[in-house]
Amino acid sequence: ILFGDHIDPHRKFVLQLFADDWGQYVDLPKGFAVGERCKLRLVPLQSQMTTLGTLTPSSTVFFCCDMQERFRPAIKYFGDIISVGQRLLQGARVLGIPVIVTEQYPKGLGSTVQEIDLTGAKLVLPKTKFSMVLPEVEAALAEIPGVRSVVLFGVETHVCIQQTALELIGRGLEVHIVADATSSRSMMDRMFALEVIFMI
Repeated sequence: ILFGDHIDPHRKFVLQLFADDWGQYVDLPKGFAVGERCKLRLVPLQSQMTTLGTLTPSSTVFFCCDMQERFRPAIKYFGDIISVGQRLLQGARVLGIPVIVTEQYPKGLGSTVQEIDLTGAKLVLPKTKFSMVLPEVEAALAEIPGVRSVVLFGVETHVCIQQTALELIGRGLEVHIVADATSSRSMMDRMFALEVIFMI
């Protein structure tokens, strides 16, 4: 099903499944088995993948994704990821690294938790899609000269973090996901999402 003249075997693809619960396509981990009729699609990644390099403050941006109050009771180890996320933001302030923050539908899901200090954040934006790569975010990245790396953390690993990482990688940026500042409702979802991202 994945072969044919239109498939370039040397190009990277992501396999996606249409999720009725979300109303859109979501990525599947390698080896995922489908047991019933469903809608699948192959999505080519847009550009040659970059290898990870070392982080330099002058070429790095931090992305804090959807660390909101309504997720507190549902996300595994939420207290721990808040604590690590806060230390990351403190480090960003000390090093002068720009920080971009998103909040998923804040009217319904609340604002970023109080423990996360957003003082000095370059952008704090509401969103209603999974990826953090909004037009405002792309414009902000374009204003920062020499951006090469994004440090990404927040929730949920298998949805917003994964979609953000794939979009950024597709734009030629290095993406460093902070594993102990990233989680999901299910540890299996978290594990598979990180596996998919790190395979790229």
